[in-house]
Amino acid sequence: MELRTLRYFVAVAEELHFGRAAVRLHMSQPPLSRAIRALETELGATLFHRTSIGVTLTDAGSVLLDEARALLDRADRVRARVAAAAGAATLTVGILGDSADPDVVRLADAYRGRHPHAEVTIRETDLTDPTCGLHAGLVDVALTRGPFDPTGLTTHTLRADPVGALLRADDPLAGRASLSPADLAGRRWFRFPEGTDPLWQAYWHGGEPRRGPVVRTVRECQQAVLWNGTVGMTLVGHVPAEGLAVVPLTGLPPSPVVLAWPRTDPNPLVRSFVRTAIAAYDAS
Repeated sequence: MELRTLRYFVAVAEELHFGRAAVRLHMSQPPLSRAIRALETELGATLFHRTSIGVTLTDAGSVLLDEARALLDRADRVRARVAAAAGAATLTVGILGDSADPDVVRLADAYRGRHPHAEVTIRETDLTDPTCGLHAGLVDVALTRGPFDPTGLTTHTLRADPVGALLRADDPLAGRASLSPADLAGRRWFRFPEGTDPLWQAYWHGGEPRRGPVVRTVRECQQAVLWNGTVGMTLVGHVPAEGLAVVPLTGLPPSPVVLAWPRTDPNPLVRSFVRTAIAAYDAS
C-alpha cells in the first residue's frame, strides 16, 4: 500500500462522498474511484458501501481508517523528525483572534505532544484578514473562520457556531428571545474597511450593505456598539462585555471554524497539524 493511496482512502472515509473527497484532494473523481477500487482489490475487502447519495464505511473500512490514520501520522512524524534534525522544524500558524477557544488549547496540547521539538510561531490577525496571512504567504496554516476567498487554499470546516446580534444592554431589542435580520433593518451597523474580503464582509454584515463605524478587531466592534448604539453580529457563545447584550439571530447560517492551508502539497508539519486539529475538534 502506498501512502498516497491511504491518503485518498482517508479523504473518502472522512468526507463519505467521492466527489467531496476529490475536491479536497484537488483531483478528478474517476482516478480517485479507481485508486480506491485498486486498494479494495489489493486488500481483498470491500471498504465502502456505495449508494447514489454517498458512501458509508464497511467494518473492514472502519478498521483500515484507524490503521491508515496511524500510519500517515507516523509517516509525517518521521518526516518532521528528519526536518528537525536538519534544523527546519518550524511552523507558523495564523489565528483569528479567538485563541481563548478551549478547542485551541486542546489542539496546542496535542500538537506539542506529537512534535515537542517543533517551533510554532503564532500570528494573530484582526478581522480584516480572515486568511490570517495565508494569501500573503505569511503563515503555513490558519485556524480561522469563514467564509472567505479560498483561491489557492484547501479548507476544512471544524465546527459551526450560531451567531447573534450584538446590542447595547439598554437597546429596546436586547430583551428579545431572538431577532431576524429584518428586525435590524435601517440600523447603523459596524463594518469592515474597504478592501476586506467580500465574502467575509457579506456574511458579517448580514448579507446587506451597511453604514456605520469601521472596525478591525472584536474589541472595536464592542466599543462601536457601546459608544454609538450601533449593532452588528457576534457569536452567541461569546460572553458580552459589561453594558452589552447578545440576542440569537435567526435566518443566518452559523459561523464556521475553518482550517486553511496552501493548496500546494504542504510540509509534514502542516499535514500533522491538520489531522491533529480535526481530532481535537471532533473530541469536543
